[in-house]
Amino acid sequence: MAVDKQEKRALKAKAHALKPVVMIGQNGLNANVIAEINVALDHHELIKVKVAAERHDREQFTREIITQTAAELIQSMGQMITLYREKPEEE
Repeated sequence: MAVDKQEKRALKAKAHALKPVVMIGQNGLNANVIAEINVALDHHELIKVKVAAERHDREQFTREIITQTAAELIQSMGQMITLYREKPEEE
């Protein structure tokens, strides 16, 4: 589901006070980190991820995260990315 401009603005405002729930460091992006991001998105919908890497690596990690988690990139600022994925409806 694509987030429109107005929703994205509201999500940015909501995310402003959030702390990062997942941090990607010297070990880079691996299956465990992706799994942790998926769990956090399932639980919170809107999360921040700190990516402590060079700019080129951060951009690559961000693309991989979005692809593997089906999340929407709300904002990328410095080492912090904000992701959103709507919770699946429970039956």
